[in-house]
Order: sequence, then C-alpha cells, then structure tokens
Amino acid sequence: MLRLRRLSRPAVLLRWLAVAVVCAIAVAYVQPLRAYLDAREDVDARRVERRELLEQRELLRRKLAQAGTDEFVAREARLLGLVRPGERLVVVKGAAHWQRSQAP
Repeated sequence: MLRLRRLSRPAVLLRWLAVAVVCAIAVAYVQPLRAYLDAREDVDARRVERRELLEQRELLRRKLAQAGTDEFVAREARLLGLVRPGERLVVVKGAAHWQRSQAP
C-alpha cells in the first residue's frame, strides 16, 4: 500500500512562496513584453511607410525631370485651356456622352 507523507508547514509555505515569486516574475514581464511587441509593430509600420515614401519620391523626381521639357509645358497648357497665338479655342459640349454612345 502506498502511503503519502504529509509535508511540514514550513515546506508548504516555502512552496507557496516559490509559486508566488514565479507568478510575480511572470506578471512583471507582461508589460515589457507588450511594449516590445507594440514597438515591433510600430517599426514594421514605419518600414512600410518609408518604402511608400521612397516610391513617391521617385515618382516625384521623374515628374520633376519631365516638368522642364517643352512637351510637358505645352501639354499642361492645353489641359488648362490655353491656346497658342493665332489658334482659336473651340469648346465642344457633350463629347463624353457621345463617346459613351459610340462605344461597342
């Protein structure tokens, strides 16, 4: 027959103290762990934002390089409705509706 031995009172208290210390250490690590995970998410978000900004910068550099050309200036002037000297501006209303009706 198996006989269980009863632990003394100081041994039981020592075990509960050890459990309490382990729980206190675990609770103490929760906040730093959360802060670390939040910081890691922030870093990932900043990396994505940086990559998007670099792409946007490259697009703006290409636009800036085109902005100095005569073709770009002429195209933008046409979009603004400007005409060259001697030309006559003709405004056609309803062109978009006509194009939609002609589409297959």
